Amino acid sequence: MSSEFFLDEKWIKKLDRQTRVISDRIGLDRKTLDEVFDKSTLLSLGKLISDKVIEYLDFPVSTGKEANIFRGVTPDKKFVAIKIYRTSNLTFKHISKYIEGDPRFICTNKTRRGIIYEWAKKEFKNLERLKKAKVRVPAPIKKINNILIMEYIGDSEKSAPLLKDVELKDPKKILDELLTFISRMYERAKLVHADLSAYNVLMYKDKPYVIDVGQGVLLEHPSSLEFLKRDIHNVVQYFSKFGIKEDEKEIFERIIKK
Repeated sequence: MSSEFFLDEKWIKKLDRQTRVISDRIGLDRKTLDEVFDKSTLLSLGKLISDKVIEYLDFPVSTGKEANIFRGVTPDKKFVAIKIYRTSNLTFKHISKYIEGDPRFICTNKTRRGIIYEWAKKEFKNLERLKKAKVRVPAPIKKINNILIMEYIGDSEKSAPLLKDVELKDPKKILDELLTFISRMYERAKLVHADLSAYNVLMYKDKPYVIDVGQGVLLEHPSSLEFLKRDIHNVVQYFSKFGIKEDEKEIFERIIKK
C-alpha cells in the first residue's frame, strides 16, 4: 500500500457500515466479523476504492476458515470476486510447506500477517500462470496485502456453484477437461494444483473453472509429484461415482512423460 494513501475516519466508518450490512445478511458473529475486517483490511479496501478498482462489496459468496469471498462491484458496474484472507486465523500454520522451496517467494517477514500476504501474492501469481497456460481459472485483477481481486464467475443472481453441488449432463466430458487442465498445469505452467477436488472447481454454463490455487507448487517443489498423484486421485475418484473408470497410474505417467 502506498505510504501516501491516507484513509480518514469517514472512510473507515463507511467501510465498517458496509461490512456490518454484509455480516447481517449471513449472520456473522462479532468475532468472525472482526477477524475478516480488521483495520488493516479496511485500509486495504479503502485503497482499492480510492484507486477505483472496486466501488463496494455486494454480497458474500463463500465463508471459509482461511478466507471469505465476496462479490464486488466496480465503478463501471461490473462484478468481481473479492477474496479476503483472514490475518488472525491460526489454520494458516500449515501453509509454509507450500511456500518454502518456491524460488519466487522469499518470505523475510515470518509473522502470520507477513506469511498471509505472501500467500495472497502466491495465489495471484499462480492464477497468472494458469491463465497463460489455457487452464480455465478466474482471471486475476489486483492483489493488495491480504486481498485478492479476481474475475467473478456467476451471473447477476448468484455465483457459480461448486462441482460437488451440480448435477452433470456429461460427467465424462467434465472429467476429460479437468484431466486436460491438470496436464496443462504440469506441462505449460510448470505447476501442480496440490489440492484439486470437487470442492475446488466451479461449474458455470456447463464448464469447469479451477479455483483456490494458492497452494499450487512449482515442479521443483520436493512434494510436487506426490501432490500431482493426489490431484489425479481426487478427480478420478470423484467421477467414479458416475461409473467412469480411469487408470490413475497411466494418467500420471502420461502427464510426467510429456
